[in-house]
Amino acid sequence: MSQPTPRNPLPRARQRRRNPLPVVLGVTALVGLTAFIAFGNLNKSLEYFVTPTEYSQQKAELEGRPIRIGGLVRAVDYDPQTLALKFVVSDGGASFPVQYSGAVSDLFKENQGVVVRGEFQGNIFHAQELIVKHSEEYNVPKTQTELKDMLQQTQ
Repeated sequence: MSQPTPRNPLPRARQRRRNPLPVVLGVTALVGLTAFIAFGNLNKSLEYFVTPTEYSQQKAELEGRPIRIGGLVRAVDYDPQTLALKFVVSDGGASFPVQYSGAVSDLFKENQGVVVRGEFQGNIFHAQELIVKHSEEYNVPKTQTELKDMLQQTQ
């Protein structure tokens, strides 16, 4: 074997080319596992918003799941001592009795829009949360007499 001389340098070493397949497979597996965990648990935690009529039509699919039902309040029975509230939520097509235990907003009244979160137990909806819809209009009193009238109405 001859010694390298300045005139006869050694050939350049070939760089070994790495196979990208293990890295690609690893990244794909990691993304797939993350998607499986995220979307696998997503179905368990979904909470559907339906009207009473929609619930009547999809009862088999939604029974036993946490849902939100929205409609108008009818037939209110509230005991402020025990905080027990019973009412009917209706959308004009179907109605369901609702039971709720807790403080109730002053905005809660007959013919008012409401959204309740909970689940059905039999034919009665047991609510854990009550969201009362309110008017989106706000009118500022223009005169002192309008202000006095508004304050008397709230008392």
